[in-house]
Amino acid sequence: MEENKSEVARLMQQITLDYQAAQRGLTGLASGSATHAFIAAKMERMSNYQKVLSKLVGPQEAIILLAQAAQKGEEEGQV
Repeated sequence: MEENKSEVARLMQQITLDYQAAQRGLTGLASGSATHAFIAAKMERMSNYQKVLSKLVGPQEAIILLAQAAQKGEEEGQV
C-alpha cells in the first residue's frame, strides 16, 4: 500500500512538471511544428501517467488526481 502512495506521489509530481513544460511551450519563444510536437509529447506522457494512476487508484480517482496536478502546475507556473 505504501508503495502505491509513493508511486502516486511520483506520478503527480511528474504530471505537474509536464503540465508546466507544456504551458511554457505554448507561451515560450518557440513556434510552429516544433512547439506542437513538444506539447503533443508532453500531453501523451500525461495520458500515460493517467493510465498508470487508473490502475493504482481507479479511473475516477485518476481523473481527479490528474486535474489536481494540472491545477497545481498552472498555479506554480504563474510564479
